[in-house]
Amino acid sequence: MSLKKQAISGLLWTFTQQFSVRGINVIVGVILARILMPSAFGLIGMLAVFVAIGNSLMDSGMTSSLIRTHGANQEDYSTVFFVNLLFSIVLYVVIYFCAPLIASFYDQEILKSIVRIYTLSFIIRAFVGVQTTKLTKEMRFKLQMFMQIPSVIVGGCVGIVMAYKGYGVWSLVWMNLVQSFLFAAQHWIFAGWAPSPIIDKAKLKYHFHFGYKLTLSGLIDTIYSNAYRIIIGKYFSATELGYYTQAQTLQMLPVNNISIALNKVTYPMFAAIKDDDLKLKNAYQKLLHQVIFWVAPLMVLAILIAKPLFLLLLTTKWLPAVPYFQILCITGILYPFHTYNLNILNVKGRSELFLFLELIKKGVITVGIAISIFYGIFGLLIFQVIFSVFAFWINTYYSGRLINYPAFEQIKEVLPTILISFGTGLLLWFFSQFVLIPLFLTNFVMLIVLVVLYILIYLLLAKLFKVAALNDFKQLILKR
Repeated sequence: MSLKKQAISGLLWTFTQQFSVRGINVIVGVILARILMPSAFGLIGMLAVFVAIGNSLMDSGMTSSLIRTHGANQEDYSTVFFVNLLFSIVLYVVIYFCAPLIASFYDQEILKSIVRIYTLSFIIRAFVGVQTTKLTKEMRFKLQMFMQIPSVIVGGCVGIVMAYKGYGVWSLVWMNLVQSFLFAAQHWIFAGWAPSPIIDKAKLKYHFHFGYKLTLSGLIDTIYSNAYRIIIGKYFSATELGYYTQAQTLQMLPVNNISIALNKVTYPMFAAIKDDDLKLKNAYQKLLHQVIFWVAPLMVLAILIAKPLFLLLLTTKWLPAVPYFQILCITGILYPFHTYNLNILNVKGRSELFLFLELIKKGVITVGIAISIFYGIFGLLIFQVIFSVFAFWINTYYSGRLINYPAFEQIKEVLPTILISFGTGLLLWFFSQFVLIPLFLTNFVMLIVLVVLYILIYLLLAKLFKVAALNDFKQLILKR
């Protein structure tokens, strides 16, 4: 199978995986949000930074090195497997003894026990990290989907039952552990790979040399990506953090479904053509056009329907999260630019430049948070939008030079899509304010009307203005 056909097949299966798994998670999340109080989600939000830091350190960036390494063999995979497993055990022990300090920092005594149970996922994840990487490199996304779906369903059922039984935040903890365990167990049964008792020093040095810079970059990014949760959890309340966490989770839903699915397929594809700058630019260009064509309207539509959506799915107790969600959706439009421009640096082996850019951006975030915190949560949210624009320019400047695709050219090519997205949203906002709201429609009817009208108007305008991404998508489907 050619690389192009393999990529298209991988895209279809990974999109199916993303949307099916995310769809199940949305259903489970909505049920849990209706049962549990926002403070339960806030407590888990307080742990997000520690879990993310643990995952970054445990991986050491070496799984990314495996994907970009041509001819990786059993020695490569086994070495990375055992090193990651060792790191995960060490990390868990450190977190276990630091649990009282974490609980004290947030002034939440219950966090001590939650941390010690929740972070068992570090060790579980270490047992499956290399298998998942190998399947991703081989673009076997169909198998990954059939392993992930039952894990999510069973784990979700455990969480819902525990929530109904009154276990509160513990329903979220055990849901995560059950999902992780079942997903890992299936890899050992179905993935067709097991490690050999090998730790090759030369292989370790090779993968660690590339991976440690990505790890440092990822670690810095993880800390700062969760900085808002840390600040809100420390200086506000678990309930406010619950609102923010739920808003961010829903905001990232369409972005993750599209961007992560594409990233799983395109990273190994980019790695395969990393030495041909023209092919790499063309592949990246088409990818960026497609992602923005779908992400931009989804984010604008989400802003438009936020209030009836929250009322219908999560009930009135979550209404304070609506403005948080709407502001965060603006940052979601630029998210694909960050992801794919940084991928160019990775496949080109420029992990030192990746780290340098992360240091610059995090310096800006530090100053920005220190200033914006005086303006409350909304000050922090607005700064996220400002920073997203800054990060776009700095990421695209350096990666664009590597493939001769500068930031100005990138934004110029997708600008029509962004303008059509916002134009359609603005038109329907006026329509809802002066036509739909006076009719006192139910939240469900309001959602249906706005979604259908938005899709029809957006696609009509895209066709009218001959947006290239729409034509590329039609050709892709017809060829398929």
